[in-house]
Amino acid sequence: MTTGTTTPEDADNRHLTTQGARFRARIRTGTSAQILRDRVMRKETESLASTFEHLCSDDSLQRAAALIVSSRRRFVMGAGKSSAYASLLSADLAAGLANVYQIDGTSLHAIDVLTDVRANDVLVCFSVRRYRVETVDLARLYSEQGGHVVVVTDSDTSPLVPIGEVVLTVDTGSESYADSPLPIVSVCHLLSTLTIASAKGARRRLLARDTLGTTLHQYLPDEEAPHED
Repeated sequence: MTTGTTTPEDADNRHLTTQGARFRARIRTGTSAQILRDRVMRKETESLASTFEHLCSDDSLQRAAALIVSSRRRFVMGAGKSSAYASLLSADLAAGLANVYQIDGTSLHAIDVLTDVRANDVLVCFSVRRYRVETVDLARLYSEQGGHVVVVTDSDTSPLVPIGEVVLTVDTGSESYADSPLPIVSVCHLLSTLTIASAKGARRRLLARDTLGTTLHQYLPDEEAPHED
């Protein structure tokens, strides 16, 4: 995440734009698994703490949650690896809200959504480096047609930042060849929690899902613990 003053470490991290480049720079031949483990765990802890500190510095999470709650339809999108984050948020939101749709290119295509954008709809976009063209284009066109856009991204220089009505910036710095997914997953968790907590009818919907899950025999029987989605 690059916000405010950029440290040499931040600049180096942003310079390593591909997984191959990060592997060459960080995964050294002969490094023991224990040393690598400690390095990765330390950096993951720092990145998560940095993300939380940044998100606590303003009300962006609250504004994003309020926008999702007040919208009639909620679309979620992420391409490539980011599709996993979109799927996670969609599943958590759908547990307590109606009209939650993931634009996955299979069951729902971007062109179908763009042909019917309404002023009381919202699109949540996940986009981290290397930024996918289809995500940037969808967010831009959706915004141009009057829809609300919430962006989850990894830098204030991300091409999605000028498009988002609300932007949630996370620190994905890592000692691995892959950028850290933990801050993004945490934002999904925070955003869904704040949204569902303030949504009318969420309690009823969640209790109904519990009952239906039992009726449909979705889970192994467990008398001591509540069922999980």
